[in-house]
Amino acid sequence: MQLRYNYRAYPDAAQCRALAKAFGCARVVWNDCLRDRKQAHAAGLPYVKSAELSRMRITQAKRTAERSWLADVSAVVLQQSLRDLDTAYKNFFDSLSGKRKGRKVGPPRYKSKKDTRQSIRLNTNAFSLQGDGTVYVAKVGNLAVKWSRRLPAAPTSLAVTRDSCGRYFLSFVVDTEPDILRELETDTGIDLGLSAFAVLSDGRKIDSPRFLRRAEKKLKRLQRELSRKAKGSKSRADARIKVARQHAKVANRRRDFHHKASTKIIRDNQAVYVEDLAVSALSRTRLAKSVHDAGWSAFVGMLEYKAVKHGRTFAKVDRAFPSSQLCSVCGLRDGPKPLRVREWACGECGAVHDRDHNAASNVLLEGRRIVAAGRAETQNASWSAGKAKTKVPAQRVEAGSLREGRTAQSGISGLQAREHVKKQTRFGTGS
Repeated sequence: MQLRYNYRAYPDAAQCRALAKAFGCARVVWNDCLRDRKQAHAAGLPYVKSAELSRMRITQAKRTAERSWLADVSAVVLQQSLRDLDTAYKNFFDSLSGKRKGRKVGPPRYKSKKDTRQSIRLNTNAFSLQGDGTVYVAKVGNLAVKWSRRLPAAPTSLAVTRDSCGRYFLSFVVDTEPDILRELETDTGIDLGLSAFAVLSDGRKIDSPRFLRRAEKKLKRLQRELSRKAKGSKSRADARIKVARQHAKVANRRRDFHHKASTKIIRDNQAVYVEDLAVSALSRTRLAKSVHDAGWSAFVGMLEYKAVKHGRTFAKVDRAFPSSQLCSVCGLRDGPKPLRVREWACGECGAVHDRDHNAASNVLLEGRRIVAAGRAETQNASWSAGKAKTKVPAQRVEAGSLREGRTAQSGISGLQAREHVKKQTRFGTGS
């Protein structure tokens, strides 16, 4: 499986200029190739192949006066930009044909130098890890890196990114073997909410930190200061960076919270079941700010890939499942209830339920039913349900924190671990 590891980089002034030039050249190649394909489509001509675009917009363009500066950056950066455009077109075409599941993917768009995120992607021909702890990037130099953790294996690709507040990050993609944890007898259902971030079927509640709400006062003040600055002035640029840094702090705190909570849940349970919420629909209601502040989609994504990584079972319960309408004791369905009803009594068996705890218990029962019925590979379940060794794309954010010490290891190492994973895959069990 593939994991992504992010590290903060600290380039000097000359390296910042070199990276800015690389970002710009990659953007120009992307836009030139995208323009050629759009014009060919508008004229009714065949789809322009990548080989022809590479020859015209990279090789020949370097020899012209208008694009001679493309030779100042690594050729790998330019080729990877064209490959990224090919991937974007493939995702768009697969989405149109129905081959790609999930939300519809739009066609590629032009990039701007004013985009909040600038990045380049490199393969192993254009970067290397140095013995002094720096990372060599072709035609940029040795970048100083803050190594917050050790890479588990040699990286296969590198993305250099500059975010909206001027920070630089190195994102390595690493191929690793699944780290199978010791098997447990416990499983849990999770009900996600706003008053409490998550309620587990065993009664535990994870409080909602509300990072954005807590930072709103400072964000409002910084935004007012930004609105008063003259457009195009240096003071406005400085004020914009202050706002971006505050938003980055909120995002970092939320991501750290998600990683810690998801890691604990995966380590404590052999199977995890969660409701597949319609986040995009909820984000169009009056609760939009609170929904985005909670970050349910990112949290569920972390549960999903960590379940694959550690050999746990993970299943999504369909969003149409009436988890808040059913009695978890007798199964009576007595209709929908307004959100103000936080506790109710079953009219059949008389059991008194906490709304969130009852919903989590129903999610647990439905998740068990899905796995027992052999539907672990349907759209309601993760790839990890029934498969411990599955190829998973690298996550966009950093992988979870390393464990302290070796006490939580599964006790299977080296060749035995690989044989254990193969046996699980052969018999189709994730537990």
